[in-house]
Order: sequence, then structure tokens, then C-alpha cells
Amino acid sequence: MHFRSRAAMKLADARLQRNLGAFADKVITARAAAIAELDDFEGTRNAAAERRDRPLANLDVWLERFEKEATARGATVLYAQAHEEAARLIVEIARRHGVKKVTKSKSMVSEEVELNQALGAAGIESVETDLGEYILQINDNEPPSHIIAPVIHKDRDEVSDLFARTHHRPRKTEIRQLTREAREVLRGHFLSSDMGVTGANFLIAETGSVAIVTNEGNEGMCTVLPRVHVVLAGIEKVLPTLEDAATIMRLLARSATGQPISNYFSLLTGARAADETDGPEHMYFVLMDAGRTGLLGGEFQQMLRCIRCGACMNHCPVYQKIGGHAYGWVYPGPMGSVLTPSYVGVDKALDLPQAATLCGQCSVVCPVKIPLPDLLRKLRQRQVERGLRPWYERAAIGAWAFAARRPALYRPLTRIGARVLKWMGGEKGRIRSLPLAGGWTAQRDFPAPSGRTFIEQYRSRKAGGG
Repeated sequence: MHFRSRAAMKLADARLQRNLGAFADKVITARAAAIAELDDFEGTRNAAAERRDRPLANLDVWLERFEKEATARGATVLYAQAHEEAARLIVEIARRHGVKKVTKSKSMVSEEVELNQALGAAGIESVETDLGEYILQINDNEPPSHIIAPVIHKDRDEVSDLFARTHHRPRKTEIRQLTREAREVLRGHFLSSDMGVTGANFLIAETGSVAIVTNEGNEGMCTVLPRVHVVLAGIEKVLPTLEDAATIMRLLARSATGQPISNYFSLLTGARAADETDGPEHMYFVLMDAGRTGLLGGEFQQMLRCIRCGACMNHCPVYQKIGGHAYGWVYPGPMGSVLTPSYVGVDKALDLPQAATLCGQCSVVCPVKIPLPDLLRKLRQRQVERGLRPWYERAAIGAWAFAARRPALYRPLTRIGARVLKWMGGEKGRIRSLPLAGGWTAQRDFPAPSGRTFIEQYRSRKAGGG
């Protein structure tokens, strides 16, 4: 994934640093205020985690129930084992119905399967209608850097320049002017679209419905106007009941954007009936595995609870500094550092499990209580066990483990180490360079320890009555 080289490049990008800093401050403050409005946040988190775990424990049963109910309401349910199969199925649907243009609502799963590229190769125009995704599409199909706010790495001036260059209109700088211009351009695409493609926040088994959450309302234009509506979703998105979705919705928007509820919540069930005036003539669900069942029943199953709110990356000190593109695939931040190795293979994403400080903020804010630091540690352990980490790193860990299991050896070694590090810090108490550990000191000075180990300090306080 070339994480290290990408991360170094992003750290050196002053403009990106300003944009990421402004975003992080805003969403963290907004989330804290929105969560404080709940009477029992921890109780709601526990309930949300349980409601995500229940269908995962019997995923085949709930998928069969969903398929039965969706089919009874006029929809067609298809299954895809891999990314390529999902993209192929959607292209086949488009061809079957003579589709020339597709309008898309924001969907990270469509990024997984590279749907725009597949449609383009088939001669079918595909237009992103989420404002952030649209900006990225007209900017040479740039990938999103965040799963909720895909264009946070760009500022207003960059978007103004891009719109003027692409739309061939006078350059505008006001937010209202820019959003109005985007609406004017997209309206023609909505009206001429033959097929709409959306993702799914949830799939409701008891009614065969799809629940879609947005802030712009573009998902309505993608699902009501075209003749065909295709829902592309991972199989883990199924929930048994509407009550389950209602519980999780109390946390989704609060965790994602700091809102009590999103501007738009669409619950769509089946194709247009004979007595209905709007909706698609044909509705399809393409439900994709692509590595998800490989997590079931294992130590990483909890990752399938994820509701894609983005709270973990908003609070991650690593993501806050490098943004999403450094992670190299669809999902960035702590959740991506677990999902990507799980889906594509831990040997193909060597640096991602290391792309975290394990500070724990991600698990504290996760609305469905995914223990992300623990999962990252397990991935690191797998890498070591498979010999995927550098020899010197494995040797260092082995030497530390050897000493740590022998207190009589460990205590004198830590005393010596503490005193040497204190001496290296000099009068200012800052270590400017660490031999064999330059990654710690390449960008900042390392604070020197006090020169005494924890045990020495503990004994001193105990002797003094502390």
C-alpha cells in the first residue's frame, strides 16, 4: 500500500495540514455536544453493539429472510462473491434495461468494486451526485479521503478553481454559489438518468427494505426518478428489524457529523407498485461478500459491526495528520487499518496495523464498541508470527520478551536504560536522536525519562507515605 512514503508526503503538505486540522476540530467538538444530549450514551452503545451482533451470529438466516421479503415486494436479490462479480452484475443489469446514464449516491462499497470504471468500460456514463464525490470525480476521478466527508482534504479555493475549469463558468468563491452551481449541473443528470445506484446504511430483514442516510437529499433523486434502482451493499449490513435500525440511528449521525439526526433518512421498499406514482420500475439488490464471511466466527468478527460513521478516524491522531489517501485503499483510519488487511491480506498491507498509536480514542468513540486497538494488536501479532516484519524488529521484540519474562534480569536492565536515556536528554531533558529508533525523533525531540524506573519511584513514594 506504500503507506510510509504516502504518509511522509502528506506530512510535508502544509495546505493539507491546515485543511485536516480545521475539519478535526469541528467534528470532534460537534460530536461531543451531540453525544452529551443522550441520557445514557453507554447504554445506547451497548444496545447498538448487541443489535449488530445478533444478525452476524446467524447471518445466513437473516439474509434469507431479507431476500424473501424483498422479493415478495418486487425486488430482485443477487449475490456476489467478489468485487469483480458485483461490478459485472451491475453492468449486466444496466445492459438488460438499455441504460445509458447512471446517477450514483455516495457508496464506499462502489469504491471497493471500482464501479465507475466498470460502467465506463461498458460505455455507460456514471455520475457521482454526492457533492464531495462529484468534486473528486471531475478532478480526474480522485479517490475519497474520508468515508463521510470525502473531500475534506481540499479547501474552498481549490474547489472554486476546479469548478471554473470544469464547468466553464465564472469563478465563484462563496459556498452558496458553489453549491448552487453544482445543483444546476447535476439537475440535468438526474432528469436524464436511466438507473440510480446507491449503497445501504442498513438492510431491514423483516420488510426487505433499504435504509439510506444522507445530508444532501441526492439519494432521493437517484432512487425516485430513474427507471431502475440498484442497491449495492455488503452482506454484513443486514439488521433484523426496524427497531434495530432506530436504535443505531440514535448514534450514527451523532458519531459521524455531530447531528442529532441526518437531514435525510430514506426507507425504500420494493419496486413501484401499480397504485404508486413514483419510484423505480425495477429494483435490484447486489449483496457482496468480498472477504466478509472470512471474518465470521473468528477473532475479527467484531469489525463487521462497523456502521461506517468515521468517528474512529476523526479522533485518530495518525489520520488527523496524514488524511485518508496515505492508507492506499478505500477505508482509511483505524477501521481501515483493520478492514484492509482483513480483506486484501495482511501481507499486502504490512504498514497499516502499525499506523496507529494504540491510544484507544477510536474504541472510546466507536458507537458500536469495536475494540479497534485490540484488533490492530492482533494483526501485528499475526505479522510477527508469519515473519512479515523486518528481522531487526522481530529480534528487538524477542529480546525484550526474553528479559520481560525474567524480572531479575529486567529490573537492572531498565534501571540502566532509564539512566542512559536521562543522560542522553541533557540539561533540557530532550533526546534529539535515538540510535536504531530514528522514527521517534525524525520529526520531534523525544522527552527523556526521569532516570528512575517505575518500581524505584513507587518504592520512594511508599516509603514517604505517598
